[in-house]
Amino acid sequence: MKGIEDRVGCRALIVLPTYNEADNLEPLVREIMALTVAFDILVVDDNSPDGTGEIADRLAGELSAVHVLHRTGKQGYGTACIAGFLWALDRGYDYILSMDCDFSHHPRYLPIFLELIGDADLVVGSRYVAGGGTVNWGLIRKSISAGGNLFARTMLGLRTRDCTGGFRCYRRDMIEHVPWNDIDVRGYGFLVGAVYHVQRLGGRILEFPIVFEDRRVGQSKMSTAIAFEALSFITRLALAKGRLKPAAATAAARNGTGASRLE
Repeated sequence: MKGIEDRVGCRALIVLPTYNEADNLEPLVREIMALTVAFDILVVDDNSPDGTGEIADRLAGELSAVHVLHRTGKQGYGTACIAGFLWALDRGYDYILSMDCDFSHHPRYLPIFLELIGDADLVVGSRYVAGGGTVNWGLIRKSISAGGNLFARTMLGLRTRDCTGGFRCYRRDMIEHVPWNDIDVRGYGFLVGAVYHVQRLGGRILEFPIVFEDRRVGQSKMSTAIAFEALSFITRLALAKGRLKPAAATAAARNGTGASRLE
């Protein structure tokens, strides 16, 4: 395994989608900046009415590693991640991470992503491998999450245990080849679509255990509408699987940019 020291000079960006995270944003950014491993941060804010965008602007003025992408309204988690990925590609980042802004994804895990990404195209902080789990979740929430993962894995033939987890690190060349326009979903179903396409492209996905902690302050963005959208998207994708073109040509196109990772 190649450690962090093998990626000296490589640039890593954390894409941080936000909507009404005024109480969480600054503490999270400060904690990330205190790590011994350097990350840049892109806050993608959907015009939060609680002033999250203004806090992000202030932090960007104080910290050169912090950047802000303002959007005109609440457009959804999936589109925020894609916007952040494209922003990162335009600016030459080597590794692009995503995480929630509410401390459910704890910053202490961030260095592990860079330790593992040398042997993978996508690294997932997983609740559903040995050593992973959740804190302060009731039985209903656990059942919905586990059931959603099982549904996605069964319908799409996914090998990843936690295909709905948003704590991730992608290699640049993988992001360049995922057909993001085909993931036509605004909410968290986007995460399943990303895993599906990375697997279909032949990319190597690694998982390591994390403990998912319930948000410290604020309200969850999950809703019945978002859950229904995800289930509908997975079903459509499963029905279309047999009609999708093979990814061999896309994999071959990566020659010289990590093609050896696509078998």
